[in-house]
Amino acid sequence: MSKVTVVIPNYNGKKYLKPCMDSLMAQSFTDFSVIIVDNASTDESMDVLAEWMTEKGNKDWAASADTNDIPRVTCIRLNKNTGFSHAVNLGIGRAKGAYVFLLNNDTSVRRECLSELVRFMDSHENAFCAGAKMLMMSSPEYIDDCGDYYNALGYAYAAGKGKKSADYKAVREVFSACAGAALYRTGMLRRIGLFDENHFAYLEDVDVGYRARLHGLFSYIVPTGVVLHAGSAVSGSRHNAFKVRLSSRNSIYVIYKNQPLLQRLLNLPFIFAGILVKFLYFSKKGLGGVYVKGVAAGIRFCFTKEAGRHRVRFRPENMRYYVRIQLELWRNLFYMR
Repeated sequence: MSKVTVVIPNYNGKKYLKPCMDSLMAQSFTDFSVIIVDNASTDESMDVLAEWMTEKGNKDWAASADTNDIPRVTCIRLNKNTGFSHAVNLGIGRAKGAYVFLLNNDTSVRRECLSELVRFMDSHENAFCAGAKMLMMSSPEYIDDCGDYYNALGYAYAAGKGKKSADYKAVREVFSACAGAALYRTGMLRRIGLFDENHFAYLEDVDVGYRARLHGLFSYIVPTGVVLHAGSAVSGSRHNAFKVRLSSRNSIYVIYKNQPLLQRLLNLPFIFAGILVKFLYFSKKGLGGVYVKGVAAGIRFCFTKEAGRHRVRFRPENMRYYVRIQLELWRNLFYMR
């Protein structure tokens, strides 16, 4: 049984999948297996993977001698695009080891990445997650994502975006780690619930990080674990209608799902202000209408039975965690790291 299960969701990743797999094969840490979940790709990425496995699989990715173990590389092919959350949940469901490493297909993993993340988690038993330092593939001297923070406006933002990698050398606690390159403790992940498939894509990692914090569990960034990230490989750009619509919808859902009523009322002025600012921002990019429709879709969804079924129930015994989170939401209005 592998200590780590690497789960890679794939959708039309023909350009990136082979280099991603090659970087995994070069890891100094070798006690891991790989599950690739293909979301009904319409390109030739699965043909590329089949060729890769034929060329290198039998020699370099031999199955464990333990006959109960899954093969070193497994591919699950879906007949429709079910989104990021459903895809990774399928992989997590098959994981047998202590950790699950979620990895985007448009990445390249530096040789010591898994080793560094596993070492950190092994020595910090109460850590829920260890995220990698994600660098821009086109300009690796700059940060793409160094952990995500969340504030009372309902904004999630990537720490260090566009800043120099050399300035981010210390381990740091974050609100959540980007699920594009993060090592989760399998047992804790199953305890708090897997990724919410109502998100389809975007902010699902913030949601799971939020739920972890409500259980008194914390996420960290380990900067010695490095991943290069192409970014926007599926959606096509940083801002587009698909991403703006889903992100705005999900931002409302994250608030409704994780904050009890009194906390939502406390934050309501900030939430309204956040919506207004983002509307003005996206209007300048010709996406204001798309943003409003996404927010409206999020509000409508919060009144459905499906949303209510997934809402985190308030537990008085966890009050100290709610207070800590609220203070953090206020602090992060001013403390951009």
